[in-house]
Amino acid sequence: MVPMGIPDHTTLTGRLLEDRMPYVNIKVTREGVTAEQKARLIKGVTDLLVEVLGKKPATIFVVIDEVDTDNWGVAGESITVRRKRGQ
Repeated sequence: MVPMGIPDHTTLTGRLLEDRMPYVNIKVTREGVTAEQKARLIKGVTDLLVEVLGKKPATIFVVIDEVDTDNWGVAGESITVRRKRGQ
């Protein structure tokens, strides 16, 4: 199955659209995301790509990276600093 409006014979880089391997990278701060929450994210993203893009679950890769709050910044400062200030 391919997305609505795209003919089955459409190819990108010589492969059928439905055969392309989606890769989704989710980045979260390392603040206690549980194994169950990660499993739900992986399942939810996979289900969404199957439903919306017609992808085969076996071709979908989901990677969750946990980043230390010292290594994640916003508005010129780390999340660690912002958390200490209550933001």
